[in-house]
Amino acid sequence: MHLLWPALERFDCFLVTYRCARTEGTTLVRDKYLLPDIGTNVARMMATMIRALSILRTERPDMVLSTGAEIAIPFLWTGKLMGATTVYIESWCRVHSPSNTGRAVYPVADLFLVQWPALLEVYGRKAQYVGALL
Repeated sequence: MHLLWPALERFDCFLVTYRCARTEGTTLVRDKYLLPDIGTNVARMMATMIRALSILRTERPDMVLSTGAEIAIPFLWTGKLMGATTVYIESWCRVHSPSNTGRAVYPVADLFLVQWPALLEVYGRKAQYVGALL
C-alpha cells in the first residue's frame, strides 16, 4: 500500500491494517486503525467484521481498496454492503494460483486487479490485468 500512496494522497484516506512496529510508525494518513492479525482464526475474523462495520460507519468511505491479506475480507464485504465501491489488487506473488483472500472477495469486488496475465484464466471475467502495480 505504501507504493500506491502517492496516487492516493490527493484523496481523504484512512488506513486499516494489522498492528506491528512498521504500521504503528506510519504517518501517511490522518487516521489509521491498527487491528490484530486475523490469520485463519474464525473468532478473530468475526471480531474484525464487527470492527469493520464500526470503522466504516464512522468513516463512510466512497471506496474500499485492498492489496490483500485476510483483513480485506471483512472490510470489502462490509464496504460493499454499505454501498462503497470495492477494489482488490491481488498480490504480486500470486502468479498462477489465486489467494484465499482473492477468492473470498472476488464476488464483492467492483474492480478486481491481477498483476500477472496467467491469473485472468484462473479468476474469470471480472479480473483485469493492467500490468504490475506493486
